[in-house]
Amino acid sequence: MESTEAILLRKRQFSDTSLIVSWCTESFGCVQTVAKGARRPKSPFAGKLDLFFEAEISIVRSRKSDLHTLTEVVLKNPFPGIRSNYLRTQTAAYFVELIEICTERDHREPELFGLLRRAFGYLDANDPTQRAVVHFETELARITGVHDKKSLGEADSFSYSAAVELGNLFGRLPLSRTPLLKTLAAEAKNSSK
Repeated sequence: MESTEAILLRKRQFSDTSLIVSWCTESFGCVQTVAKGARRPKSPFAGKLDLFFEAEISIVRSRKSDLHTLTEVVLKNPFPGIRSNYLRTQTAAYFVELIEICTERDHREPELFGLLRRAFGYLDANDPTQRAVVHFETELARITGVHDKKSLGEADSFSYSAAVELGNLFGRLPLSRTPLLKTLAAEAKNSSK
């Protein structure tokens, strides 16, 4: 059994009683686990498996597949502020989609976990801005090795070159990006009035 800090990215039904849960972890990278019995009323996972939760998880690695067994979850930070308004939730979901596109399963990248933890900490306390989204994209591009600060030069903070580079490397960007940026631009316009 191995333990690590993790942030819950996605969950879906596996069977009548179990879930498949995707995590971004500090020690193992992005992994998928099966939470056996998680849908039962008296499950030890009850109340601990929700989107964007940070937890310490214990898993037993599968030798046959990339679907590992989740054995324990200790909730660390539920980031309740992310659920306080739709725009924060929408931005967190975009960050998760982007990480899923840009990472391989079971590839350890502690910087990626740190970036997501900082982003969720920011969204927990603040409403998102275009600047925050661009910063996340730029840092993700730097971590994945497709973009560095030197290639940015002194471009303004709303330069989308990092996102373009991520899209080129990985074949696409999340479809949720365009509506998110439109909503953020409208919010910025409304708040400046």
